[in-house]
Amino acid sequence: MRFKDWATRVLLISLMFMALIVVLLIGRATQLHNNPAIYHTSNPQFTAWSQYPQAQFQSAKEPEKKFQNVIKSPVKISKPLARYVTTQVFAQYRPNYQVASVDPTNYGERYAQDVNGVTLNNQPIIVLHETGYSASSAINFFQVAHTDESVQASYHALIKLDGTVVYLVPPEKRAFGAANSVFESPGVVETVQTNPNLPASVNNFAYHVSLETPPDSYDSSSQETHSGYTEAQYDSLAWLIAQSQVPDDRITTHHLVDRSGKKVDPINFDGNKFLNLLNTYRQVRPIYRVSK
Repeated sequence: MRFKDWATRVLLISLMFMALIVVLLIGRATQLHNNPAIYHTSNPQFTAWSQYPQAQFQSAKEPEKKFQNVIKSPVKISKPLARYVTTQVFAQYRPNYQVASVDPTNYGERYAQDVNGVTLNNQPIIVLHETGYSASSAINFFQVAHTDESVQASYHALIKLDGTVVYLVPPEKRAFGAANSVFESPGVVETVQTNPNLPASVNNFAYHVSLETPPDSYDSSSQETHSGYTEAQYDSLAWLIAQSQVPDDRITTHHLVDRSGKKVDPINFDGNKFLNLLNTYRQVRPIYRVSK
């Protein structure tokens, strides 16, 4: 075989080998793009935030369109609106986060109608909780299937002692955070019954966030024996809620919405401290829309 022919064959084989490598690399990239679960959730560059958006809760997605068909008025008017926007303080704070799966038995869909067929149009609320024990014990419980509906439970998010935000149930889903519960605002009592065999609750229009209980306060049921929450927890809680459009007066606690008489969490929660932080992480910005 002449050297020229041999060199030509070697060159062709090399080109074919290189083409094969390129095809394999393209295939791998396509697989990663189509399957974000492959990415390690501890790396914020690769987590699929489309499932757990940083800048939107269920409340920021025009919930009135989710719960009912809105009839537009034929009258064109100018009306002032307001919207929360995050601040520079918010931009400078970056808590760690994790994403943990929850068994499908422990959460469900948000209903458009109650058990009587009445259309629902409740504006969202945020309900604050605490875990009672460690964050890992709560997550483990949520990841176990429960066939008994009176046992099923979950939060949308959980904040560890070190301020790590754990995303659990997608915002558009109904977490089972408060069983027999009612939200009271001036002149209005809100609750929704979606199961004829269970008491009405706020779950259908609530976003549930829980704080990890400090180890020295396990089984605590009073302020005197509860050591409270860390600075990192308050910061991460304010950071998380600052991304929503839920007003201050629709942020409440499990203790306040509970009607079973058994829930007292979050114990020793400093509401004023939290609201002061929240108001540094977000501000109200008026918006004026003029219909033409």
